[in-house]
Amino acid sequence: MFRTSPKSFRLHIGLFGRRNVGKSSLLNAITHQNVSIVSETAGTTTDPVEKPMELFPLGPVLFIDTAGIDDIGALGELRIQKTRQVFDRTDVAVIVTESGVWGEFEKSLLEEFKLRNIPILVIFNKADLQEPDEELFSRLKKEKVLFVKTVASEQQGISEFKNALIASAPEDFINNPTILGDLVGPGELAVLVIPIDKEAPKGRLIMPQVQSIRDLLDNDSMCVVVKERELRKVLELIKTPPKIVVTDSQAFLKVVADTPPNIWVTSFSILFSRFRGDLITQVEGTLAIETLKPGDKILIAESCSHHPIADDIGRVKIPRWLMQYVGGRLEFDTVQGNDFYTDLTKYKLVIHCGACTLNRRAMLNRIMHCKKQGVPISNYGLTIAYSLGILERALEPFPSALETYKQKSTNKIKNQR
Repeated sequence: MFRTSPKSFRLHIGLFGRRNVGKSSLLNAITHQNVSIVSETAGTTTDPVEKPMELFPLGPVLFIDTAGIDDIGALGELRIQKTRQVFDRTDVAVIVTESGVWGEFEKSLLEEFKLRNIPILVIFNKADLQEPDEELFSRLKKEKVLFVKTVASEQQGISEFKNALIASAPEDFINNPTILGDLVGPGELAVLVIPIDKEAPKGRLIMPQVQSIRDLLDNDSMCVVVKERELRKVLELIKTPPKIVVTDSQAFLKVVADTPPNIWVTSFSILFSRFRGDLITQVEGTLAIETLKPGDKILIAESCSHHPIADDIGRVKIPRWLMQYVGGRLEFDTVQGNDFYTDLTKYKLVIHCGACTLNRRAMLNRIMHCKKQGVPISNYGLTIAYSLGILERALEPFPSALETYKQKSTNKIKNQR
């Protein structure tokens, strides 16, 4: 079990700016720890530095201190690439500059975050060294951009910085979507099917399972946890049928067969497609499986960096099921963790995991990258259910997604005729 909130549940706050403007000092000041190295030498921070903390009243947040993206040279380019990766998972962007310094560089950052609809907070650090630019402050006020003056090395302005962060937090973080709470009401029951196999970590459950249990408890619902071979017996023992059965995707076929038609059934992965990303877009992307041909390239995207096992779901089972469905060999590439290709045009389909270790903004950004390049994106659970012929059954708890699937699949059949 987790003793602290996982990163995916935290508000991601990115610190961006030129080299040596005091980003690391600001992070150290707000966390009251020497998290980042502070030096007079420009470019001390190389890879992004992450610091999780509790920030009342927001709760769990993750600060990400990035390298200065005005860096130069080959090493500088690598640092810039690492920093730009942070753009995609940033919920609140903090642009750090020195008091009296505001040029094209800062303007470009501001415009980038505006285009992404990311809340922006500007910090004018080292405010003791130079008088503030009142004209600039007036422009930022007109644009409704919050700003704060600080002297991070002296802890000045840090309380104001915290208050501005609270004011900048997106509404969907304050009112976070639920995993199962809108499907299983107070006093109602969910049955969670959790296979204990090679992929199950010894002594604990995987993150989507733990998060789903906690979500049910938070919503005053009940749950029973079983292995796949025990499901039929448990359903016979329960007097009042459960509202839903949720299964690990690899046991999908057996669980659907054992679940009566009057009980909803879906997978953890499909629940997380809705919770972390955009279920309807990924349902539409799943229909691209029908157009796959032998030789096509597919990208498998994993949000965590686990060590693959002999019968890995993303690297072995999904490729096997898809090639059986297509009737020929397909080519698969895999990315892990925060890595995600900028150019996706060579792929006919992207299949993403449930993204339990990503925050919602990062997953939505990945979906946006795919849509911009015209590459369909699916999800582990959706892909498995489709290839096994049970996707319509798995979408019954989600009326909008089910309707989209029916309409789109009907249109595909008509077009093929």
